[in-house]
Amino acid sequence: MQFTPTALPDVLLIEPRVFGDERGFFFESWNRRAFAAAGMNADFVQDNHSRSARGVLRGLHYQIQHAQGKLVRVIEGEVFDVAVDLRRSSPTFGQSVGYALSAANRRMLWIPPGFAHGFVVLSSQADFLYKATDYWHPEHERTLLWNDPALRIAWPLSGEPTLAAKDAAGRLLADADVYD
Repeated sequence: MQFTPTALPDVLLIEPRVFGDERGFFFESWNRRAFAAAGMNADFVQDNHSRSARGVLRGLHYQIQHAQGKLVRVIEGEVFDVAVDLRRSSPTFGQSVGYALSAANRRMLWIPPGFAHGFVVLSSQADFLYKATDYWHPEHERTLLWNDPALRIAWPLSGEPTLAAKDAAGRLLADADVYD
């Protein structure tokens, strides 16, 4: 696997080694030793799978307590995936990175605890998988407003996204609960 650091400390873009032939392909999407060698010692407790249609934007979500690290990937379609640093003590506080993740490019993104996460679907449909390092605790879930001008996220949208009520009601970074 190739682990590429991003502009945000601890967020990694991961490209697995893919073995393919006329029968199809094979790759490891998780290998504890390989990830530990890259500095990522995660203990995953929950796997999640979501399916969304084109233009659906999910996020930007995080848990203020029981912060979750997430290893994310797409197994059908394509998304633009975003991580936002919410660690007030970080020199990159409030900054974001975004990458196209797709079934075709097989890229994964590691988003450590202390970051908000979200994505928008670019294809007609996308199946999105993520491994989480802590359980979902709805009472601690928070949402940043996806289009907060302070975040300067260049979402690749051709119109308004389709949002859940909680995502439409997200908080501005200036008013959000953040990590120390």
